[in-house]
Amino acid sequence: MAKEDFSLSFGLGLLGGIIGGVIAGALLAPQAGEKTRQEVKEVLVSAKEKYGPKIIETQKETCRALEIIKCRIEKQIRKINSALKARQLAKAKIIENGNYEMN
Repeated sequence: MAKEDFSLSFGLGLLGGIIGGVIAGALLAPQAGEKTRQEVKEVLVSAKEKYGPKIIETQKETCRALEIIKCRIEKQIRKINSALKARQLAKAKIIENGNYEMN
């Protein structure tokens, strides 16, 4: 799973870098503002058409992964809370029974 996460992150970073580079190149090129804006618009529309479905699928996968992580963290928190409560109850029982030697 870690390899898939790395590949996904790398792919998204690469895509972002390419799009950013194209936009920066278009904005910094010595040409009229209207032409530049049109080129940027074309690049963004093209990228949306080409990568839009993949970006949406990646977003869905990311949300699913985050939900799994959230559930695992909540489960661990419940385990920790249960252990703490059990320890408190054990200490209270020791005190109640008059055995004050605690470890």
